[in-house]
Parts: sequence; C-alpha cells; structure tokens
Amino acid sequence: MPEKNPRKDIHIYEPQEGQEAISRLLALLSGKERLELENFSMEVGNFEFWIPTGSPAAPQGLPAVSQKPTALLAETFFPHKEEFVGRIHEVNLGATKAGGGSRGKTLVIGGSTYPPFVSADHPAPRPPVFALDVFDMETQLPRVLMENVKDVISDPAEWAKMNVKKYGADMITVHLMSTDPLIRDASPEAAAKTVEEVLQAVDVPLIIGGCGDPKKDAQVFTKVSEVADGERLLLNSVTLGMTETKTLDVVARSAKEHNHAVLGFTGLELNKAKELNRRLYEYLPHEDIVMDLTTVALGYGLEYSFTIHERARHAALMGDTELQHPTISASTNAWAAREAWMKMDKKYGSRGLRGPLWETINALTLLLAGVDIFMMMHPAAIRTCKDTIRMFAEKDAPVPDGIARWATMKI
Repeated sequence: MPEKNPRKDIHIYEPQEGQEAISRLLALLSGKERLELENFSMEVGNFEFWIPTGSPAAPQGLPAVSQKPTALLAETFFPHKEEFVGRIHEVNLGATKAGGGSRGKTLVIGGSTYPPFVSADHPAPRPPVFALDVFDMETQLPRVLMENVKDVISDPAEWAKMNVKKYGADMITVHLMSTDPLIRDASPEAAAKTVEEVLQAVDVPLIIGGCGDPKKDAQVFTKVSEVADGERLLLNSVTLGMTETKTLDVVARSAKEHNHAVLGFTGLELNKAKELNRRLYEYLPHEDIVMDLTTVALGYGLEYSFTIHERARHAALMGDTELQHPTISASTNAWAAREAWMKMDKKYGSRGLRGPLWETINALTLLLAGVDIFMMMHPAAIRTCKDTIRMFAEKDAPVPDGIARWATMKI
C-alpha cells in the first residue's frame, strides 16, 4: 500500500510564487510511486506544468546521457550452439560407366546434419544442384523464356545440350508432356526414345518428369526405367494417388530393379509426405527417395511452402526418420504467377527482369529452408542463385556495395 502523508495544500496566486510552489511539489513527490489528487482545480493562462515521473538522476549503473547518441553500442554476438541427432540421407544421381551407366559425372545430394547457412562451424556438406527444364514437344512459354530456347524448342536433345554447355545446368529435367492422354497420348516407347536421345546428347544426370496421370506415368516410368537401366535416373514423380490405381508398387519395383531413384510428390502436408515415404519403404531403401513438398509462387503462398520445407528439415534433423530425405523445389512454378510474365511494365517494370527475379526469389527463399535440388528455367536465375550460394559459403564474404540502395530501388 502506498504511504499516506498528511494533507498538504499548495496555493499559487502570483507568478512569482510559481518557482517556490514547484520546489515544494517536487519535495512532496520525492521517493513516492503514486500521486492522488483530490478536489483539484486549476485556472491558468499561459502556463507550463511539468510533473517528473522519476528521479532526475540516471538509473543506477548507467551513465547519464547528456546528448543524443551518434552510434550503436558495440556488442559481441555469441551464436547459440546446438547439436542435432538426425542426418539427411545421401542420394546418388547419375551413374558412370563403372557404376553401370554412361554419365560423365554423378551427383550426390543430401547429407546435411545442420540447418542451412546458420553456423559457419556447420557448413553444408555440398551445395545444392540446379536442373534446367526440357520439354519433349513444343509448348507455349513466356516470351522472356522463349528468347533463350526458340532455336531448340522442337529438339529435346539439342535443348538439353544447350542447357548444359551454355547455361551450366548440373542436371536436365525432361518433361514428357506428350504422353498426357489429353494432349498427344504418346506411347511409353516414344517417351523412352526421347530419353535415350537426351542421354546420348549430354552426360549429366537426368530427372524424368511424367504427365501427371497415374496410370500413364506408371507405364512410361516402367518403360523408361528399363531402357535407361543403370543410369540412375530420378523419376518425377510418384504420389499417394498411385495407391488408388495400384501403380505405386509398379513404379517402385521398376525403379529398384533398374537402379533408379524416385521423387515422392505431396501437396504441402507433412503427414502425407510421411505416409508416402512409409509406402515407398516397402520397396526401396531410404537412399533412393527424394521428397517434393510443393513449391508455390511468390504472391500465391511461397511463405507456406517455406514453412513446410523448414518444418520438414528441422523435424528430420531432430530425429524424424520418415522425413530424412533430400528435397527438391520446382522453382519454375514462379512462372505460373501472372506478375512474372504479364505485360504490366508501367506498374511492375520490365518483364525481362521481373520474370527472372520472380524465379530467383522463389529459389532463394527455399534455399534457406534446405532444398537440395532446384528445377529452373531461366539462365539468369540459375546464375544469380549460384553466385549467392558461393557468397554464403564464404566465411567473411564482403557485403556488396550499395546493397541498401538496391533494397529500396524501383525497377
């Protein structure tokens, strides 16, 4: 309870009495935490009345501030040290002649034991890899993409060769769109022939994308697995929907028989991802499984994709064995956002810059969540991502000049 003091009246009738009255008031307030006014009235003209809320002296242990600070206080940051019990499985993609394939080089993804880019004492075991897309039939693309591939768009093998030699792709994704029953309904044999041609044109590992129809994809993946026996392809993708058509086991058995890896696709739901992985464990070792948790474009839910990927990676590192698999991001989904390609130059700037930026932001966002493979389309987006990764990997990388201006500039 506040201390009760005897009633003390203060009357001020003349201006010259003001200073004395203020001194008396300060004496009354000294050491008190609470002030109660009863029957209070005041008639003033041009008058300033100030009641201090505490002692004018500086708090104990802190120097008195005589002027506005001109710089931040120097302080040392000691990062929290944390160890994780889990580890992401390593998956080998591509096989050289010694391994039963024909690739000039192979890739290993996974192996992480720590969240990405958090601690210089726990660098990633290897950088992410980048795959550029190739389609097995001519398709409509935004103009800024078409400019790079218009001369090879009707020839998947030449398209793949250009992506590797000119744009530095680590892998090639072959999208077998023509096999879609609602488009051309191309046969599994025709699809396998396209894959053979691409294998002969480049010596990097391949990702083989289906059309999304569970029954047709099962037929295509089975044939492609057989024709590319030993090449260690990544089959993109298997889904829980294949269990309803009883084709999941067909694809998984074929991948196992011919030494390929599979990509399990689920839509932004970790419980579904875990369920799909459990079903795949019946046929494949953990080292043959990669997860696609879904990538949504900037402006259409990218933050949710990031959250799902980050949760999956942290859960895996903390010991969830059903999520300890490398992940992939279809960053090309950025081109599904109208802001990436529509003619809105007056409002959003040039499409020639806007589209690649949209794809780059998609990839860099999920890079921070630990994604191991990026499927992309624009060469400038890949180049920017690779440069950023190299900068992150440098322990004392200099901050680029003008970065504050860049962050606030308008396109």
